[in-house]
Amino acid sequence: MTINELEIVQSTAKKDKPSQDQVPFGTIFTDHMFTMDYEAGKGWHEPKIVPYAPITLDPAAMIFHYGQTVFEGLKAYRTEEGRVLLFRPEKNFERLNLSSERLSIPPIDEKAVLEYLTKLIELEKDWVPSTAGTSLYIRPFIISTEANLAVGPSRTYKFMVILSPVGSYFTGGLKPVTIHVEDQFTRAVKGGTGMAKTAGNYSSGYQAQANAKKLGNADVLWLDGVEKKYIEEVGSMNIFFKINGEVVTPALNGSILKGITRMSIIELLSTWGISVTEKKISIDELYQAFQDGLIEEVFGTGTAAVISPVGELNWQGKKMVINNHEIGELSQKLYDTITGIQTGKVEDTLGWTVEVK
Repeated sequence: MTINELEIVQSTAKKDKPSQDQVPFGTIFTDHMFTMDYEAGKGWHEPKIVPYAPITLDPAAMIFHYGQTVFEGLKAYRTEEGRVLLFRPEKNFERLNLSSERLSIPPIDEKAVLEYLTKLIELEKDWVPSTAGTSLYIRPFIISTEANLAVGPSRTYKFMVILSPVGSYFTGGLKPVTIHVEDQFTRAVKGGTGMAKTAGNYSSGYQAQANAKKLGNADVLWLDGVEKKYIEEVGSMNIFFKINGEVVTPALNGSILKGITRMSIIELLSTWGISVTEKKISIDELYQAFQDGLIEEVFGTGTAAVISPVGELNWQGKKMVINNHEIGELSQKLYDTITGIQTGKVEDTLGWTVEVK
């Protein structure tokens, strides 16, 4: 596929754009979307940018019955000079193909799809907000579309990209949150789909998250699914700890998502001369470090928040208060640097941003 094959059908009924200081997450969508179809024996074909609209699927479409789907999440940012930047988008499409492989979905051409995305955002540049903390959220996803109730991979798929302007993740400022350590429900296990970005990984966590919120927590810290002993993720984010001067994060083990922000933080810290140890971390080990007064900072990382500081961990009736519920110096520096690169305020010496001309 080449960019010359891309068909563009422009909308004749443009939508009103929302006020930039009152943008809810994920409920407002731009004028256009990208679509592309797959058929066994034919491959991916008919890349199009078309007006945003509902799609029609057969009730027997396999997505409804067997959940064969993958997705990604990234953002476009507007700089103070009015430029529009993407942050490491090639890594998102690289990970999309890793997720697709796990779900038996045919791979996309990463380079071609990035070009299609760039064309879509060029068309929708006016939708990229400029207020501090805002961005244009980008959701690429693939669904299985074959009308067939037989259990097995679909022979047809639809790949789509939709765009949604979003407000600041931290409306009240960057404040540490309280987290419940989940020891009943399981997010994922090695050999399962935890390393893939697929729908079931998220909806299966809703009940645990609802229970945590009833107890006054913002989210859950997931432990491994076998021994309920080793720390994996926090909510839908990767997690980092600064313990006695050392930065540690759970090693990728087949059940932990390979976060783009996680990767960026490890690489950024390396340029600062700070190494990150990726290893198995048990909740008992963490609690002992807390009792010894060694835990300095805890923070989650992901596309939506970039850095989400943790101020308290609650585990089996034990309360671990982190840094007096205040954001740590390293967490703040990481947040300021990465968001600065994303928005053009900090020089991108690492070549992470892609400008949409």
